[in-house]
Amino acid sequence: MSLWQKLKEWHKKRYKKRIEKMEKQGKCPECRGTGYQISAMEAMYSALYDCSGCNGSGLFTDWENLKKASKENK
Repeated sequence: MSLWQKLKEWHKKRYKKRIEKMEKQGKCPECRGTGYQISAMEAMYSALYDCSGCNGSGLFTDWENLKKASKENK
């Protein structure tokens, strides 16, 4: 197994753990339950944007439903 493959496997496991943790807490994994996101460039400004993963609700169920809907539309 190459280093690249090991790194990819580690990343997948880490992502899965994070999703499971957020599901237990009922929070959106993308915004960690806050309902908004700030990118590095936008940190200088006070504008906040709704999380695209949960549409600003911060809930895991909304994130999960939107993810399923996007997969169905592909």
